[in-house]
Amino acid sequence: MSATERRSFAVVGGGWAGLAAAVSLADAGHAVTLYEAARTLGGRARAVEAHGRHLDNGQHIMLGAYDATLGLLRQVGVDAKSALLRLPLQMRYPPGQGLMDFVAPKLPAPLHMLVALLRAKGMQRDDKLALARFSTAARWMGWELYTDCSVAELLERFGQTERLTRLMWRPLCLAALNTAPEQASAKVFLAVLRDSLGAKRSASDMLLPRLLLDALFPDAAQRHLERRGARVVTGARVEALAQEGDQWRVTTAGGCVKFDGVVLASAPWQAAELLRALPATEDLRAQLNGFAYEPISTVYLQYDPALRLPLPFCALLDEPARGLFGQFVFDRGQLDASQNGLLAVVISGASDAAALERDALAAAIASQLAAAFGTEALARPHWHQVITEKRATFACTPGLARPANATGLPGLALAGDYTACDYPATLESAVRSGQAAARLLDAART
Repeated sequence: MSATERRSFAVVGGGWAGLAAAVSLADAGHAVTLYEAARTLGGRARAVEAHGRHLDNGQHIMLGAYDATLGLLRQVGVDAKSALLRLPLQMRYPPGQGLMDFVAPKLPAPLHMLVALLRAKGMQRDDKLALARFSTAARWMGWELYTDCSVAELLERFGQTERLTRLMWRPLCLAALNTAPEQASAKVFLAVLRDSLGAKRSASDMLLPRLLLDALFPDAAQRHLERRGARVVTGARVEALAQEGDQWRVTTAGGCVKFDGVVLASAPWQAAELLRALPATEDLRAQLNGFAYEPISTVYLQYDPALRLPLPFCALLDEPARGLFGQFVFDRGQLDASQNGLLAVVISGASDAAALERDALAAAIASQLAAAFGTEALARPHWHQVITEKRATFACTPGLARPANATGLPGLALAGDYTACDYPATLESAVRSGQAAARLLDAART
């Protein structure tokens, strides 16, 4: 941030992008007011109350490559080493099924990938050769595609085996892009691989939050903002934005306030509605309203507190046609002892699963776990909770045009994981977008 005169900014939306923008502007010395329509901060990465306790509305995995997110956590006083469980890159299925067990050792890149490949279990010679061929070709290409295509087409182009695609590439694609390989952008997928598989070893590490998402960042961000004199107003829906000379008028049920600039960090469809009354925004509104969306379902299953899985998290073989919907299972007790016996099963690109009744989906997941781990008790949880975000992320399809942070209107910037970026909709892309929007406004009139 540049050294400028103190100005006033509104941030509309208290998700991770809005909070990142607010923290950046406040730390640059500006007066900041953050408006959030919900009663809690965090947007789609927050905790909800169920069964007398708090549960995350979705289980997240971060990567060691998430430099902006990790830096922001430090900025607001979060100790990432204690707040996150750091694991080496891995794709490990429940033991005893003859499926993949792939773990990267703590060796310098790219040696860690080579050794992981040589040691990997559940992979045939053809699978290992195909993975080596793909990694070598992707490095030679600089992890870039000039003409986008689907991930499925990319994998076919580089001769990836059916088994490798089913056990590694499909779950990685779904986890990273929340879009099936047949519809997912190969260009964006390669960007994620570039900053993980293609970077230093620590960048490929998988980071699992030990804390509830509220405690991981939103709560700390709010304390940080308030220490710097910023106002954080929850339960306040912004009803209108209007330009008045070189200022912006923000209207809520509590009245109107003028600011020198606004970061619009709400969901795309909400941003489009607020832009409706502003001039020359037709194309931008059409772009914001043009996104398709993919759901994510998280199924929580509570068992006896003594239950413990072999690993903090495992991949699951998903075959929706056979009623196998779970893709990854997380043993929350290995992340936080207060959650012993609680498993979280994630289903990305969850259209088929979300079509089921919640009880039926939970029963299917419990049966899948019992079969996968050979433990009949897993079929009988004490209670379950299904949480589905119907518009969890945009569908990350080939050639998708995403809007820039700049709106063309002075003093108004967009922020969100949907803005132009080489990453899919992730916490990292939300944070990067919020920080970029803050830089844009801070740099104006300097």
